[in-house]
Amino acid sequence: MGIGILAGGAIVAVLVLIALFKLMWRVAEPNEALIISGSNHKMEGLGEGMGFRIVTGRGTLVLPGVQAVRKLSLDLNETQLQVECVTHQGIPLKVRGVVIFKVGDDFVSIANAARRFLDQQKLMSERVHIVFAGHLRAIVGGLTVEDMIRDREKLTGQARSACGTEMEKLGLIVDSLQIHEIEDPTGYIKNLAAPHAAAVQRDARIAQAEANRRATEAEQQAAARMSEATRDSEILQAGYQAERDQASAKARQAGPLAEAASRQEVVVQETRVAELEGHRKEQQLQAEVRKPADAMAYETRTLAEAERDARISAAQAEAKETELASAAKATATRLTGEAEAAAQHAKGLAIAEATRAKGLAEAESIKARAAALAENQEAVVAQQLAEKWPEIVEAGASAFGNVDQMVLLNGADGMAEVFAKALTMGGTGLGLARQLLSTMNPGAQAALGTSVNGAAPPAPRTEAIPVGDDQE
Repeated sequence: MGIGILAGGAIVAVLVLIALFKLMWRVAEPNEALIISGSNHKMEGLGEGMGFRIVTGRGTLVLPGVQAVRKLSLDLNETQLQVECVTHQGIPLKVRGVVIFKVGDDFVSIANAARRFLDQQKLMSERVHIVFAGHLRAIVGGLTVEDMIRDREKLTGQARSACGTEMEKLGLIVDSLQIHEIEDPTGYIKNLAAPHAAAVQRDARIAQAEANRRATEAEQQAAARMSEATRDSEILQAGYQAERDQASAKARQAGPLAEAASRQEVVVQETRVAELEGHRKEQQLQAEVRKPADAMAYETRTLAEAERDARISAAQAEAKETELASAAKATATRLTGEAEAAAQHAKGLAIAEATRAKGLAEAESIKARAAALAENQEAVVAQQLAEKWPEIVEAGASAFGNVDQMVLLNGADGMAEVFAKALTMGGTGLGLARQLLSTMNPGAQAALGTSVNGAAPPAPRTEAIPVGDDQE
């Protein structure tokens, strides 16, 4: 009886221990972390006195009533991003994307997430959206629309870098950040793409037109080849038909051609006989006519050539003689001309020398007369008057040479008086010359001497006035 009781008590005790173990034992699933609070635990990297401990991927004992156990999910979470932004150009945009995140696997991240989201895990996506929305607005404000369109990876990288520190403080890590769409309420992106779309459309139209052109060219070439093949076929057919027609014509002309050939042979034989007859006559003419004629022509031509050569020789001899005579005459004429030119030259030199000597003598005479005139004017004038007195008398008498009748009122005395006045006019001129010479300079006196040395001035002409035939 006692043994049964002991056995039953042992079994009860074991059952109680099993129940207590199940009640105290907690196991962490792979996608969760157990946060056990109620005791002070020291964990590597978390410092001392944290007030809770973290269990992941294993089981642990928990004292009911002393320690509290709560679970923190390590599953992936996502939040949809719908952020209204303004670019660096002042263009409003709506950025749509998604952020996939989770609590970090290290104890530091789990501890940070437990402190912030242990009782608010449903609000985790909203908090992450707020963080990314703020940073996206800041990043988009420093970019242009072109940068965002052409390099979305740059926008994604900057957003992850900007949110990394804050997400680390929250104990979260970003597994993926995707920008799905950039909405443009103002139509800027559409207008920006319009030139490229137009260029693409233009290139497409050009390509289509080029394809059409090539297709048309190919079709035309194919049609041309078809026409060419048709033409060649027709040409061959026409050639074959011509050959058939020619063969038929030859067949039809075989009889007439044979007859014509026979006739032609006859004509050939007759022609050959005529040629032999003509050759015989030609040989006969050669012997009887041409050879004697050639001999006579040769004789005549030889005699004519001999006579021509004789005349040419005589003409050449005469021309040579004339040439020699002309050369001799030209030489004589040249020598005579040279002699006459030399004589003329010598004569000219003599005349020039005589003229020069005469000029020098006259100059010396003038110079001597000027000197004499300067010393004794009266003597010079008297000498000149004595030398020219006959001429003076002749000049005075010439005044009466043209007078047919002269009336003298005082008879012979009047005649003598007229002749005396005519002769004394030169003396009066000489007196006037003496007065002028007394007032002239030596140069003028020399000039006057030259004048005196020349011909005497003519005497004034005196005409008698006829009174009547009965007066003397």
